[in-house]
Formats: sequence, structure tokens, C-alpha cells
Amino acid sequence: MASSSILPATVLDYSEQIHSKESNYISKLSEIGGIVTTSREAFVRRVDPTASDDIDALQNPEFKLPSWRSLFIIIGGNAVFQLSFFIIVSSASAYAEHLGGSATFSGLTIGIPTVFSGFTLIFVTKYDGGQYAGPLNLAYGSMVLGNILYALAYKANFLYLILIGRIVSGFGFISFMYSKRYCSDPRIVGIRRRTTLAGLLVVGQAFGFSAGPFFGGLLYKVGFGNQVFNGVTSPGWIMAVIWLMFWGLSNLMFQDVPRQQRPQSIELSPVDGTTEHSQPPQSFKAALREITPPQWGVIVCMCYYSMTCFLILGSWEANIPVFTAEALNYSPYNAGNFIALGGLVSFPFLLLNVWYARRIQDRVILAIGTSLGMLGLLIMLAILQTSKVTFGSLFVCWFLIALGFNLASTCTLSLLSKQLPDTWNRKVSMAIQYSNYTGRVTGAILGGAGVKMGMTNYIAVQLSVVGLGGVMYLTLWKQLKAKTG
Repeated sequence: MASSSILPATVLDYSEQIHSKESNYISKLSEIGGIVTTSREAFVRRVDPTASDDIDALQNPEFKLPSWRSLFIIIGGNAVFQLSFFIIVSSASAYAEHLGGSATFSGLTIGIPTVFSGFTLIFVTKYDGGQYAGPLNLAYGSMVLGNILYALAYKANFLYLILIGRIVSGFGFISFMYSKRYCSDPRIVGIRRRTTLAGLLVVGQAFGFSAGPFFGGLLYKVGFGNQVFNGVTSPGWIMAVIWLMFWGLSNLMFQDVPRQQRPQSIELSPVDGTTEHSQPPQSFKAALREITPPQWGVIVCMCYYSMTCFLILGSWEANIPVFTAEALNYSPYNAGNFIALGGLVSFPFLLLNVWYARRIQDRVILAIGTSLGMLGLLIMLAILQTSKVTFGSLFVCWFLIALGFNLASTCTLSLLSKQLPDTWNRKVSMAIQYSNYTGRVTGAILGGAGVKMGMTNYIAVQLSVVGLGGVMYLTLWKQLKAKTG
């Protein structure tokens, strides 16, 4: 009886063991099948690089970009703004002299827009809500009105209308900051695309300071003997028409980002009934605490390099007409073509930089650009010491300086935007733009005084400025590391 009672239990246990083993085998086989399927899919993905790139662009936020239509408006508009800034360089002196002004007054008309642009940014950025359409429309309207006033000064025979027109145009040059901010805005541009877009902005910058003096000089040489449309007023009329058309195109194509919300004012609102005026200082102090001492060093270094690039470029643009008139007997038209030729030759290299920026670190691009510019300054110093100033020798110096410092200027804001919190994009955009303005103004003054102070001293000042930047760069080499692209 005992054995008969034990046997069924044993058989049941044995059958249960067999069943459990079979289920284990089946589950293991299904796991192996899943692994094989996953491996096969992974292998297929690897051999299809296009699909991988598409997945990265769609799924990885580091590669995101705004719509191409909006990018065209921002990058194309930046090129047209640069053209507007430089197109009067060739004929501004003749225009001012015709109305009773001096060469110093013409220099003032070239440099004054940046001053008023800097003041305007203080108010516009306070109310823009993180958007771009409103400031851009203000910029377009200012450019239309400013260029018309500039052109009307000849018919009105009123010297200061030139200055007024350029001041009004200065309100439009706030777009320089908004273009930079758009191309580093973390809401629409991934961290690995910011240097690439900054490179495109610099290509537009090179187009402006090349095409501007060339077309301005060409219009001046053609003349158009007319009281309204002639060699000195035609740049104003033509740019006004271009801006009217671009304004309409922008309103059709540009897609703005959503207005920024400020949840901090709700989360941090006090419960004791105090007013909201205490909130901005608290949030600003909290933002300051986010930045480490090495990051402050990088901020200072990038602002310094931004100022340096535009100081040297601006000083050479202002100095070339004066120096070549004395050393090579150039007319303003010839000097404008000389400036344009340097930018034209550097143009293909700046386009190559847009492609290779995806693979090279920002700090390396900065080093290459600064080294090329420094080489141009050293060659110029040697030429002055040996008194062998020719078209060829001077052009080599200008080409190296135009290429080098334009190249270096591509990565100042993009590097900062990669290292700092996203909430700091507006602040660093303003800091970089004011550094640009400082460089433009001081560069114009330095370039105008170059011949008077002695060209050797003029180059020595620039070498010292670049040398100080080099010391900062080497000190902060490790801290300047950022993602490529």
C-alpha cells in the first residue's frame, strides 16, 4: 500500500520536471531568436549610413536644425545686412566732401551705426520674449528708412542727413546679434550644429565686406549723372529696394519660435505678499551661481577674441584706403577693390570651414584662424621694416588677416553656447555682440590713425592684442574643449 501510494507522486513529479525543462528550452530558444533578430537589424542599420544619418538627425537632439526656409532668411539676411554696412565705404568720403564734410566725418558715418545698434539692443531684448520676428521687422523697416534718408541727403544738400540716415540704419543692425542668437538657440539648434551655422554667418560676413566695397566703388565709378540717383546716392536707393523685397520675403517664409514662458515667476513667487520686483535679482543671482570659475574664464576669453577679430578686421578695412593712397597711390575705388579681392579669395576657404566644422573642435579652429592672422601681421611688420611694400606683398598680408580672423570669429559664440546652460544663450549673445561692436569702433579709430601714429607702431599694437589673447588661450586650453559640429 505504501509503495502504491508513493509511485503516483513520483510520476507526477517527474512529469512536472520534464514539462518545466521543456518550457525552459523553449524560452531560451526564443531569447536566442530575439538576439539573432536584433543583431541582424543592427547589422542592416550599420551597412546603411544614410539611414543612420537620418535617424541621428530625427532622434538625436544634438543634431536638430530649424526649417530650411527660416535658416535661409537668417543666414541670407545676415549677408545682406553685411552688404548694407560696407557698400558705402568706397564713396562715403566723396559724398561727405561734396556736402561740405571732411574725411573724419565720413569715417563717423561708417562707424556710427554700431553705437546706436548697441543702445537699441538694450531695449529690444527686454521685450522680444525670446522671439525673432518682431526684432527682424524692426530691423528691416529701419534699413529701408535709413537708406532712403542717406540717399536724399544729396538732393536736400544737407550734410547731417547722411549721419541721420546711418543712425536709423544702425537700429537695423541689431540683426547681427539676433542672427548669432538664432544660430545658437538651444530650442531649435542642436549642440553639434552651432559651429556649422556660425561658419555660414561668417561666410555672409565675408561676402559683405567683399561685395560691399566692390559694388559701392562700381556704382561710384559709373556715376549716373542725376541729382537723385548718382554715384554716391545709388547705394542707398538700391539697398532700400532690396530691403523692401527681402522684408516681404521674410514675412512669407520665416517661422518664429514660440514665445518664452517664465515659470520661475510662479515657482518662486513669495507667500508673504511681497511684490514681484524682488524676483529678477534672485533669478539673476541663481543664474550666476550656475557658472564655475573656469567657465567665467572661457567667457572672458571668447569675448576678448570676439573683440580682437573685429578690431583687426575693422582697423585694416579703415587703414587700407589711407595707407595705399600714400604707399601705392591708390584711389578710393582701387582701395575698395583691393579690400574686396582679399575677401573674395578667402571665400572658398570659409566655405570649406562650414564642412569641416563638423569634425574639428572649436578651440582648434580658433587656433588655426588666429595663427594665420598673426602670420599676416608678422609678414606686414617685416615688409614695413624692409620698405618693400608692393601690391603682392600687401595682398598676402591682407588675405591671411581676412581669412584668419574671419575664421577665428566663427567659434566664439558657438563654443560658449556649448559649455554654458541653455538659459545663458541670450546673455552670451549680447556679450559677444557688444564685444564685436567694441572691436569695430576701436578698430576704425586705430585704422584711421595708423599712418599718423606710424605703421610699425600700428602693427605692433595689433600684435600685442593678439599676443595677450594667445596667453589666455594657452592658459584655458583644457577648459576650451567642446563638442564638434
